[in-house]
Amino acid sequence: MTKKGIDVWIFSTLTVIAAAHLIDAANALLLNKPITLLQLYPLVKEKLEAITPPIYFLISATTTFILWGITCAIAFQNPVEAFLNKVLSDAKKQSMVESQLLERKSELLDAMNETVEMNNEILSHVKDVIYNIRAEVKEIQPLKEGLEKIKAELSHLKREIKSFEEELKYPKICIACGKPVLPEFNICPYCGESLKPVQEKIVSLEKYR
Repeated sequence: MTKKGIDVWIFSTLTVIAAAHLIDAANALLLNKPITLLQLYPLVKEKLEAITPPIYFLISATTTFILWGITCAIAFQNPVEAFLNKVLSDAKKQSMVESQLLERKSELLDAMNETVEMNNEILSHVKDVIYNIRAEVKEIQPLKEGLEKIKAELSHLKREIKSFEEELKYPKICIACGKPVLPEFNICPYCGESLKPVQEKIVSLEKYR
C-alpha cells in the first residue's frame, strides 16, 4: 500500500504539472498570450522557445492524458484483485507443471505397458518353444527305448560270439571240471585230469601187461 501511495502521489503531481502546461498552451493558442511556463526551464529555454503554440498544446495535452491515465490505473488498482490474479496465475502455472508431469508419467506408463506386452510375447514364445521341445522329447522317447533294446541285443550277441569264439578256440572240454582247454593239452591245467581218449588209456594198459 505504501508503494501504491507513493506512485499515486508522484504521477498525480506530474499530471498537475502537465495540466498547468496544457492551460498555458491553451492560453497561448486561443488567447494569444505569451508562453510563460517554459521559461521555468533555463537549461533548455532556447530550444523550448522554438516550439510553436499548436505543438506545445498537442504535447501538453498528450502528456496530461497519459499521466492522468497512469495515475487512475494505479489509484483504482484493487490489491485484493491483484492478489487473486496472482494466485490464479500461480495456479495456472502449477496446473501447467502438473499437466506436464502427468504427460511424462503417462509416457512412462505407456513405455512400461509396451515393455510388459513385449515380455508377455517373449514368455508366450518361450512357452511355445518348451511345448515343442517336450513334444520332440516324447517322440524321441520310443527311439531311446528302441536303442536300449538294440544295445541289449548287441550285448547278448557279443556274449554269444565270445562264447562261440571260445568254443572255436578251445574245442576240447575237460570231462572232470567242464572247463575248455586247448586241443594240444593232454592234461587239464585246471584239475589235472587226463584228457586222452579212453581207448588210448586201455591200449596203454594192455601194453603194460
